[in-house]
Amino acid sequence: MSETLYAPQQRFVELANAFSTLHAGVGTQDFVRNVDARVESVTLGGLPFPATINGIDSDNAWVCSPLTTYSKYALEETRRLLPGALAWPLCGVIGTVDRWLRRVGFDHAVSVNNWLLSTNLYPSTQGLDFPAMRDALKSRWPHHAIWFRSLNYVQHAEWLHELERAGFELIPTRQVYLFHDIDRCVARHQNLRRDLKLLGSTQLHRVAGNTFCDADFAESERLYGLLYLDKYSRLNPHYTATFLKAWQRNGLLDLTGFKDDSGALHAVVGIFAQGPLLSAPIVGYDTSASVSEGLYRLLMAHVLSVTRERSGMLNLSAGAAHFKRLRGGEPAIEYSAVLSEHLPDTLRRALRRLRILTQHLGVPIMRHFQL
Repeated sequence: MSETLYAPQQRFVELANAFSTLHAGVGTQDFVRNVDARVESVTLGGLPFPATINGIDSDNAWVCSPLTTYSKYALEETRRLLPGALAWPLCGVIGTVDRWLRRVGFDHAVSVNNWLLSTNLYPSTQGLDFPAMRDALKSRWPHHAIWFRSLNYVQHAEWLHELERAGFELIPTRQVYLFHDIDRCVARHQNLRRDLKLLGSTQLHRVAGNTFCDADFAESERLYGLLYLDKYSRLNPHYTATFLKAWQRNGLLDLTGFKDDSGALHAVVGIFAQGPLLSAPIVGYDTSASVSEGLYRLLMAHVLSVTRERSGMLNLSAGAAHFKRLRGGEPAIEYSAVLSEHLPDTLRRALRRLRILTQHLGVPIMRHFQL
């Protein structure tokens, strides 16, 4: 490890090495059932970054497949969240976009700093030479578009500016919700105060993931699937018990469960953190339970409480926008930065059109409907 790295970067290296040990050169489907991609590691500015190489597989979850992100998933979200009068013509637009993206091989993509999660966390840009990174990535993958996901101007302004200066195009993806002063959120939002009170008074027992047995990991997979796959979308990553166990035991994920007196697991949440930056990629609970039990509220209260204890910043991803706004979540448009200057003109034109379409149609819709 370079002596020039400072503490947050050192932690990034430790996590990236742990990720590489688990995933580099290993099949992905035992860990994420609906992701079939090659995982490699690339060193940039002395830091090892995980990278996923996506083939032309339209069934891959959106965390590895740009085509799924901008066509199938966008189509599902449009039908689920928008009024019919707007959804109908917009679905027609997305269908047209899907056809021309397929024709140009849009899914032939490498995602750098891709951790197989909905939200990737980034290290500081300190010591990174972005033109040199660009050239190294083009040399390593001369026939693929190069993607960096999960970037927003609140957390990653330097990354976005530097990548754009180095020739990457910025394409809006979704609207996420950020919490960076939990004490202020508690003071201003009664809903959050009620959730934290529930966290302290619940009859369920909070249990740490390092105490989980194999049955708990299996149940965690099931509970996650009830929410993210059955209720939301089959295009979300299908994490397996193998994934959850390996990530917990290798320090990549901090799982917490809520059990009843008999030891039955009712809800589970997993925190992924790099320094003061946190996310919660694993959320699952018994969706058949009464709303009055407040299982989702419990999980979010736990994550926000941990963020508060660490004086950190939480990226709570997209979805459940109204819930997050009522607790102080601040919306931010998330971007992917894409490099295609080394690829055929047909793909470059497609990316340019997609950027214009998402910037001038997608972003206003996300903001107007507070998605």
